[in-house]
Amino acid sequence: MSNIKLILLDFDGTLADTRIANGMAYIQALSEVGINISIEEYTAKYFGMRCREFLRDVGIESDDEARKLRRRKVEIYPNYFDSVRLNTPLWEWCQMMRSMGTKVWIVSTGHIDNITNVMRHLNIVNGVDGIISGDDVTKPKPHPECFLQAMERVGVSPRETIIFEDSTMGLEAAQRSGAAYVKISL
Repeated sequence: MSNIKLILLDFDGTLADTRIANGMAYIQALSEVGINISIEEYTAKYFGMRCREFLRDVGIESDDEARKLRRRKVEIYPNYFDSVRLNTPLWEWCQMMRSMGTKVWIVSTGHIDNITNVMRHLNIVNGVDGIISGDDVTKPKPHPECFLQAMERVGVSPRETIIFEDSTMGLEAAQRSGAAYVKISL
C-alpha cells in the first residue's frame, strides 16, 4: 500500500448511496413539467447517467429547458438528503490512508453543487484534497479524462493511483486510465 499516492473515488454509488435522493429530486423536478417516472425506473435505468443524456432520454430536448430542470433538481435535492448513506468502511480506509500522506480526490460525472451539498450534509468536506466533477471535463466516462486529469493535478502516475468505482462506464474509464481499480457495490 505504501506506493499508493492517490485515491480516486467516484461519488454517487461508490462513496455515497445517493440513488433515492437523486431519483426523488429528479422525479419532483420532472413532474413539475409534466414528465412522470417512478423511483424504480430511475434507479434501474438512469442512476449514474450524465444529466443531459438522462433528460434527453426522458424527452427534454431543449438545452435551455435542461439547464432549468438541472437547477431545479439542485434546489430540491437537499430535501432528500436524509436518504443518503455514506460508504463508511471505504471512507474510513481513505481517511487512514490520507493520514499517511495519500491524497484523496472525488472524481464524478455529477454536478459540483450536488456533490458538495451532499458532502456538507455528510460532514466529509474536509476529508478530501480535491474534486473533479462532470463540469471539469469535456469527455465523459468511459473516457479516462477525469481520472487522468486528477493524476496530472496531483503529479502522480497511474501506478501510484487506485480508483474506486461502481458503474460499468466508470470501471471502463478506470481501466483505460492505467490505474488499479476496485468495483464497489452498495
